[in-house]
Amino acid sequence: MTVVAENRETIDGLHGYLNGAGVVSRTTRSLADVAAVPASTSAVVLFPDEFEPTEVTRCISSLRARGPKVLLVIVTSTPQRLRAALGPNGSELLPVVLPKPAFGWSILDAIREHANAHPASGNER
Repeated sequence: MTVVAENRETIDGLHGYLNGAGVVSRTTRSLADVAAVPASTSAVVLFPDEFEPTEVTRCISSLRARGPKVLLVIVTSTPQRLRAALGPNGSELLPVVLPKPAFGWSILDAIREHANAHPASGNER
């Protein structure tokens, strides 16, 4: 599982919470690093509000092109600015959009629901 956010406090807080809950996670403060996320990744949590909208849209499109096994959790206060990237695209798995601020347990619940529904994709968290 990978957490992408610009804010160091957001990354540290969620990373610590997830690790404490037994979920191995990686973190990055760069959208460019998302291209290097391993194919075995089961979930990506993205906090897009701090990034440039065009880059966020490109990042979301790239992640969704990987196929239905990668859960994309978007935590944002402005989901309408990402409407085009978040809508149906032929993939069976739509991104989960959580309103900002979102608590660690709501993010964890979304990840666990996905892992339970797609047990084969739960190898790397």
